[in-house]
Amino acid sequence: MRTQVVIIGGGPSGLLLGQLLHTQGIDAVVLERKTRDYVLSRIRAGILETGTISLMHQAGVGARLEAEGFVHDGTIISYGDEEFTINFKEHTDTSVVVYGQTEVTRDLYDAREAAGLRTLFNVEQVEIHGADTDKAYVTYNVCGETHRIDCDFIAGCDGFHGVSRQTIPLSVRREYEKVYPFGWLGILSETPPVNDELIYAASERGFALCSMRNAKLSRYYIQCSLSDKPEDWTDEAFWQELKRRIPAQHAEKLVTGPSIEKSIAPLRSFVTEPMRWGRLFLCGDAAHIVPPTGAKGLNTAASDIHYLFEGLKQHYLENNSAGLETYSEKALARVWKAERFSWWMTNLLHRFPDQTEFDLKMQKADIDFLRSNKSAQSVMAQNYIGLPY
Repeated sequence: MRTQVVIIGGGPSGLLLGQLLHTQGIDAVVLERKTRDYVLSRIRAGILETGTISLMHQAGVGARLEAEGFVHDGTIISYGDEEFTINFKEHTDTSVVVYGQTEVTRDLYDAREAAGLRTLFNVEQVEIHGADTDKAYVTYNVCGETHRIDCDFIAGCDGFHGVSRQTIPLSVRREYEKVYPFGWLGILSETPPVNDELIYAASERGFALCSMRNAKLSRYYIQCSLSDKPEDWTDEAFWQELKRRIPAQHAEKLVTGPSIEKSIAPLRSFVTEPMRWGRLFLCGDAAHIVPPTGAKGLNTAASDIHYLFEGLKQHYLENNSAGLETYSEKALARVWKAERFSWWMTNLLHRFPDQTEFDLKMQKADIDFLRSNKSAQSVMAQNYIGLPY
């Protein structure tokens, strides 16, 4: 088999790249190690930056997002019972949209299938060959049989544990990582959201986040120990702890119910450099991970896709490889800014086990400064709705 671009990973970033390439007549094959149903069963965050929304429309899959997404003009920051709003509209004249990552992925799969594009599922033992030569190809197994795809370029959209990053020699790549000493316990419940806007809550007991998927489906998180397991927390224990961490006026009207999903996510910041090696390009979690604070994971992956798509389009339609040559530099410049924002929000709102009384005073002063300073609010709003590509 031959194609122009092999995309390793059938998650939202790989599918978005494939759909964008299709709009320009550029052929791509997507390899996914699981089934479509398995990919769609993964629960992920769903706050979309303006740039991600624009890319969805550009890919021709923005109709349902436009009809069903929840527009958010701001977010609430609280400390104890005190709270204030960061108004995105006021500071940036734009908004974010709450639309689940599962729905983004579903829209992209539906569009890919409708167009008859090639997606191979249950693919195992993927190996990348000749990425640093002009004869790149990928081998993989399906049902015990080995197959080969020759290609011009390879997009590694296969996540942190995928083969793509590992293919780049250790003598070439450098990795930067910070592991945080806590996780997020999250539940999904068929209950109305406690508030129209998200609530990022700092408290003496730790961080909490009140979010939603739609008008009848809520997503809530609390900071927890890395040694905790989901089964350690009953639903009742979770709800009681959440109420202790959010302002009393919200706790009083919180509608509780049985969880339909419960999980714990560890927090880490991670970046690998470079994001390109020859004809192999890393995108999304294959190259970088951010803490969920600030909702940058999917959106930073989307910005990678923007830079790679523009580079591939320029290469095939204009016979100009400048965009591909500068892909890693451009992508990393934006990645590090997103990493900074997520790191800052995480440090602003969480309790750390080694914090001194001085550290806690500095943290509270940082929140107070954000509350009272319009310029600081503007900086947060600009970062939250998404820095320009």
